[in-house]
Amino acid sequence: MVYTRKDVSTLTVAERRRLVNAFLAVKRRGEYDEFVRTHIDYYVSDGEGGVRTAHMAPSFLAWHRRFLLDLETALRRVDSSVTVPYWDWTRDRSATAVPWTKDLLGGNGRRSDRQVTTGPFAYATGNWTLKENVTDGEFLTRDLGRAANPIALPTKSELDWALQDPVYDASPWDSTVTQGFRNKLEGWGTGRGSVAWRNHNLVHRWVGGEMLGGASVNDPVFWLHHAFIDLVWTRWQARHRDHRYQPAEPPKPGSRQYRRVVARHEKLPPWDVTPDQLEDASRIYRYA
Repeated sequence: MVYTRKDVSTLTVAERRRLVNAFLAVKRRGEYDEFVRTHIDYYVSDGEGGVRTAHMAPSFLAWHRRFLLDLETALRRVDSSVTVPYWDWTRDRSATAVPWTKDLLGGNGRRSDRQVTTGPFAYATGNWTLKENVTDGEFLTRDLGRAANPIALPTKSELDWALQDPVYDASPWDSTVTQGFRNKLEGWGTGRGSVAWRNHNLVHRWVGGEMLGGASVNDPVFWLHHAFIDLVWTRWQARHRDHRYQPAEPPKPGSRQYRRVVARHEKLPPWDVTPDQLEDASRIYRYA
């Protein structure tokens, strides 16, 4: 049966509580930390060797679609009424708006060490100790809006800039490509500092704290952010129906990207599934 992912700002009090309780149950079971470790392991950049699947590559959207489905499955094993909501950061743009409420994700980190001290994921609750990380920190951190050097969340026009591109992705299939929907949405730009961050990447920077690196999954907002990114992909697909995931064929020997990116019909590590099989999820879920 097809289920529905809702805008987080529309959740009822009961729906918020059930979502939080499901997250906490998955954490208690030890499953959540496995998701964090997977994302750390597959956060491979242009400068590293081997295949790139999760980031800086055409499979960015397909990889996170499957990753999100796995987490959602874990949540729904706890409570079948739960689905991952999406956070539309073009509309809910302040540090006090949804989802940063005490009954949902909690608020900003405190000034001294950026530790989140409010909400169900605060370290003091004893329910959300970080166990898989790129540092030795045990508590969730945030720096919403980046107090020392403020930045703003992406606007609707910045998102539309990505949606208007009819090409899914283009050679050289990495973080340097300037054409194509995938990188315009993922957000690797040119230059230094905030001007180089677009859309998806800029949101990670705006949240700050744990959301800045490979261990970003430690902050539950990761999933709400990527549910919105996934929704944007469905909007792009609806707008450009004649365009598909690229590359259709693997880069040839001699190419810089030979065996470094996943083509449409190749298996997408770590799963036994191809981008082609992940392009249409309409039989699994829809968006409200």
